[in-house]
Amino acid sequence: MTRPEALDWSIDNCTIQRALAVLGDRWSFVVLREVFNGVRRFEDMRTRTAIPRQVLADRLVMLVDEGLLRREPYREVGQRERHEYRLSQKGLDLYPVLVALNEWGTAYYADSSGSPLAFEHRDCGGAVHVTLGCTSGHEVAGPRDVVPRPGPGARRLAV
Repeated sequence: MTRPEALDWSIDNCTIQRALAVLGDRWSFVVLREVFNGVRRFEDMRTRTAIPRQVLADRLVMLVDEGLLRREPYREVGQRERHEYRLSQKGLDLYPVLVALNEWGTAYYADSSGSPLAFEHRDCGGAVHVTLGCTSGHEVAGPRDVVPRPGPGARRLAV
């Protein structure tokens, strides 16, 4: 077996690793799923997901600090000011990832009745799914049609 070329390159600045530092814990995408689905208030999220109070508070702070969510103040009559959470552009850009996770989860982990969540195109009602494509406009059939190469930020390891 030949030595993989990837071993010649540093992973110190890996963008996948950096993204997972923000999104790779058990609850971050659950919080984002809720906000994508219009659940924006702390107590609604806590009740719906059963995320422990402190864990939810920590995730919301982290997602705001990372710029995926922003806090918007609101006040119920006779109550103190509270905040609801809205997606920033950085958060909205994760939508294809959420759709892809749902597709993968549906394929491998759904109950026999199917996924409890479906994504439909607002205009026509068609099912939304994620596809891979290249900048030349070709649809990529699968991972075997992709070749990983060092990107512009790649750093060759010292030999």
